[in-house]
Amino acid sequence: MPSTVVSAFGLERQGLATTADLHWNLATAALVELAVQRGEGLLSEHGALVVQTGKHTGRSANDKFIVRDADTDGTIWWDKNKSITPAQFAAIKADFEAALKDKADLFVQDLHGGSQPEHRVRVRVITEFAWHSQFIRTLLVRPDPSELADFVPEYTIIDLPSFRADPARHGCRSETIVAVDFTNKTVLIGGTAYAGEMKKSVFSILNYLLPEKGVMPMHCSANIGPDGDTAVFFGLSGTGKTTLSADASRTLIGDDEHGWSDTAVFNFEGGCYAKVIRLSAEAEPEIYATTRRFGTVLENVVINPETRVIDLDDNSLAENSRGSYPIEFIPNASADNMGPVPRNIIMLTADAFGILPPIAKLTPDQAMYHFLSGYTARVAGTEIGVTEPDATFSTCFGAPFMPRHPSVYGNLLKSRIASGGVDVWLVNTGWTGGSATAGGSRMPIKVTRALLNAALDGSLKTAEFRTDANFGFAVPVAVPGVDSTLLNPRDTWADKADYDTKAKALVGMFIANFAQFEAHVDQGVRESAPSAA
Repeated sequence: MPSTVVSAFGLERQGLATTADLHWNLATAALVELAVQRGEGLLSEHGALVVQTGKHTGRSANDKFIVRDADTDGTIWWDKNKSITPAQFAAIKADFEAALKDKADLFVQDLHGGSQPEHRVRVRVITEFAWHSQFIRTLLVRPDPSELADFVPEYTIIDLPSFRADPARHGCRSETIVAVDFTNKTVLIGGTAYAGEMKKSVFSILNYLLPEKGVMPMHCSANIGPDGDTAVFFGLSGTGKTTLSADASRTLIGDDEHGWSDTAVFNFEGGCYAKVIRLSAEAEPEIYATTRRFGTVLENVVINPETRVIDLDDNSLAENSRGSYPIEFIPNASADNMGPVPRNIIMLTADAFGILPPIAKLTPDQAMYHFLSGYTARVAGTEIGVTEPDATFSTCFGAPFMPRHPSVYGNLLKSRIASGGVDVWLVNTGWTGGSATAGGSRMPIKVTRALLNAALDGSLKTAEFRTDANFGFAVPVAVPGVDSTLLNPRDTWADKADYDTKAKALVGMFIANFAQFEAHVDQGVRESAPSAA
């Protein structure tokens, strides 16, 4: 298979020696063809490439390590990031280099992390799987072909699922390793075929680099309204971040990772990576359509090997089944993956306790408080005796990808909100009328969309607001087209005393979680903490 465009800055200039056939910057058709020929996956009846990632169907958060050296010792948030020594990383890298020499084929993609030219980073990704090469060229930003011949990478990612780490030699936890060396600008991924590790490594790189330039990196989706108004959607998995941003009436900038500079909100990526388990054409038509297109990669989706029919409802391979596809597969996507600075920020939470209102307006101090809290709640599992929802706090709505202390990102956000006059809304897509396990029902999507539309078109700002007794934020009293009872969660509960008890408990969870940040924020943010009524 001939190469497409080979960089003059070859692997040998990076100290990487190999006798492998190198496939440089291959495009989709060639990569999919090779993936099928090599037995890496099957084509579905509609043309998507269907692959399996083995035992790792999600990120291996406990197997990620950052090199702790003179440059990173004072800049990394070591409370939440695990360290290895330069010597341990050197041993891992030496073993990766040895493994490269034995490969028959390697796939190289030269790409950009970031769509705004002055804030992007040049990334070279070397993989042993053709489908991994297809995945990463879809998820990152593809340079113009004219740039490839002289491409010199700033960062290099080597992804070898067949590699097995040695905890005794490498200072890691298991045979799986994600090792990041910010000083030498190298990321090594081994022992896992989950492709999302590559894209999240680029996100971590940009989260490390951009704050020094005053650019706010964000784990969020973003879109643009017909009047040029950008909206940013923060939210953890299951809160509706991808679904709510894929709005046919608005232009999609991106679904997961963005930067906020002085002049733009820009996508870090050139593609989308959506959960597809139980995806339906009725609820999410734009995303569903991508599962039936050539160029999409479906991970851990069940496929009939004879008919090639896929079953998006079957979770026997993974609950975290995913699809990666170019952003242009969404009909109303931005051509340059960028938009103006935001007018609105939406912080999404799926409150399974049924306490939070469906929408609330936040001050800049409250926005920083809830951004650092990063709250959502999941429904209790099937374990015997577990009957209550489980609260999850992931600071900045993306703690695993934030190498610096959360206050760095929180202060950047607060400053940009205040200076830009941005409206911030907390939206609960979770439960109402009770908890998820005790009488509650999921917030109707029509209500969420009606409230979002009112927030984004500016009409909600003129509504009458009350101050929430527990959280202190402003909650609208009435919104056209929305049952006013839903706007006050306490009114939706049959047992008001039970609501008060559960609200007090949730307030306590917020306060306990935020204790770790109190010394790093100012008085206004501390005073934004909730208090039980």
